[in-house]
Amino acid sequence: MKRYLILILISFQGLLAQVQFEAKVSKTTLGLNERLRIDFAMNIDGDNFNEPSFDGFRVIAGPSQQVSQSWVNGRSSFEKIYSYYLLPNQKGNLVIKQATIEYNGQVYKTSPIKINVTAAVEQPKDPNDTSVSADNNVYLVADISKMNPYVNEPITIVYKLYFTNVGISNFRELNKPKYNDFWSQNIEIKQLVAEEGMFKGENYRFVVLKKTVLYPQKSGKLSIEPLSMDIDVQLPSNRRDVFGRMILTEGNKRVSAGAKTITVKALPEKGRPDDFSGAVGNFDFKVTPSKTNLKNGESLDLIVSVTGKGNMKLFTLPKPVVPNALEMYDAVHNEQVNTSLSGMSGKVSDSYTIVPQYKGNYPVKPMQFSYFDLGSGTYKTITSDEVMINVLEGPTDTRTAENGNSKNNKNRISSQEQFKFIKLKTNLLAKAQNDFFGSQLYFGLVLLPFLMLPLIVLFKKKKEAIDGDVVGNRIRRNNKLAKKYLSEAKKQINNKEPFYVALEKAMHNFLKAKLHIETSEMSKDNIKELLLGKNASSEGVNDFIALTENCEIARYAPASSTTIQKDYDKAVAIISELEKQI
Repeated sequence: MKRYLILILISFQGLLAQVQFEAKVSKTTLGLNERLRIDFAMNIDGDNFNEPSFDGFRVIAGPSQQVSQSWVNGRSSFEKIYSYYLLPNQKGNLVIKQATIEYNGQVYKTSPIKINVTAAVEQPKDPNDTSVSADNNVYLVADISKMNPYVNEPITIVYKLYFTNVGISNFRELNKPKYNDFWSQNIEIKQLVAEEGMFKGENYRFVVLKKTVLYPQKSGKLSIEPLSMDIDVQLPSNRRDVFGRMILTEGNKRVSAGAKTITVKALPEKGRPDDFSGAVGNFDFKVTPSKTNLKNGESLDLIVSVTGKGNMKLFTLPKPVVPNALEMYDAVHNEQVNTSLSGMSGKVSDSYTIVPQYKGNYPVKPMQFSYFDLGSGTYKTITSDEVMINVLEGPTDTRTAENGNSKNNKNRISSQEQFKFIKLKTNLLAKAQNDFFGSQLYFGLVLLPFLMLPLIVLFKKKKEAIDGDVVGNRIRRNNKLAKKYLSEAKKQINNKEPFYVALEKAMHNFLKAKLHIETSEMSKDNIKELLLGKNASSEGVNDFIALTENCEIARYAPASSTTIQKDYDKAVAIISELEKQI
């Protein structure tokens, strides 16, 4: 009895180990410029293979499929492999998530794989490798106008891509430059233009990719993180076509402008005015009233403005001081600033609305604006003229004369309190209120649970009936998968291999739904016999089988976009016709 139990346990373990589905990678640690191969291998012919999302990677080749079957000592061995080549998009610890397949109604998953991506590494030079051949032909350079500026002095950084003897077909940003401790603004480049220039003493062509103006906000050594790009290149080979033209090979190159360090000088302490607010450049300062003669109740605008060239958006304007008899409202700020490679220039202003309360003449004291002049390396201060505001009509200010007259002050309302007697908030109550208890809404909410009970019972019975219908559920699932993969094929109509993989899955799941069969029963003769037995036309059956067999071949054979579109239209027509017949 004990011997039989052992045999049963061994057989059970053999059944558990029957299905194997795993992911294998060429390496678990690689540089940012290295490629990674990943294989999804299975020892059974599983259906509905779903690849993971490959977050943090870019798929540069794949999927390619390999199927092998052999006999060893009277036992068959089967293996199917889906292979991908990946290129990392970022450094750090990345995870390749689970892939899935279906087999005999069960879903099998691979284990997640952790990949450590380091900085770019030096690779062995292979003369036949296009990515290596492009090393001395493609450079990304960051040109910086000044490496030792003052705080808030503008500098420009221009990113140029130099290339020679190669063609650039496409490029993508991998890492955007970061300007920590800088105020920055990008200069728009409307169209990329290739120009001729000298680089490393040789003639190169170059394209300006990005222009940025920077204003350092603190002193010391400040780092600019590099711009990194992934570039698709076309390199000439030693082969020619039948017309004698050079055959170009496609390659890939990753370039980086490298990190830059800017040494920023602090503004000098010697001679710094007390009212200095951080303005650096060359400026003109004005205080301009819209008018100086007005009546009581009229208003004027006092405009405080700075024009010139410098860090226009990075300092504050001085605020005017006016007598108490003039009521001044908060400023309206306005900026008319243009930013070019030489920095910011234009005009910034604060406009104050002033309303006089009494008749009289009221001076607005002179104002000062200080800035650091980069040309002379010294601080300069501009002082505005005094502005005299003449109020020609209105009540006379008698507050000083009445300070000692308590009788007159008793009933007098000052200008600051003239609106205090108006209540701005209300507290309104409804004339008649309906109680919730005993209302129609109350009784409706009380009866609602009892009315819902029959619906809950019917829903539960319906769900149990659906869950118990194993065959029906399988048919519905296969129908759903057929529609899903047919839709996926339409999305991938410009990508040959994913298109034919999705189209083949759609047609297989259509057969499973309509003929109630499994993958193991999908032989050519069996499918033909079952379809004809369901009154399908022989022409439609032959077309269906021919298109199914063509999907596997077409993935690896050359095909134009017109052929792919015709295959998709043909599949839709065949499935629609068989849907009507069976």
